[in-house]
Amino acid sequence: MTYIRIEDDSYHKLQFHLRAQVAAILNVFDCYGMGLYIQQATEECVKLAENFGMAVRGKDKPIDVLDKPKERGI
Repeated sequence: MTYIRIEDDSYHKLQFHLRAQVAAILNVFDCYGMGLYIQQATEECVKLAENFGMAVRGKDKPIDVLDKPKERGI
């Protein structure tokens, strides 16, 4: 099985849209004083989504991104 990757320009555009959508979903937590953690959580979700995408296309990539618990928000 060959792992196919799209052009870098298209990949970066999709990655930008993914990051924006995840941040928009997590933005609800800003009203609870947790805005500081939205960017960190967004980046972790993007990494997870990228690893998942590679794994379902046959690349030997674990989908877990956290090897230890993150700092609690509150």
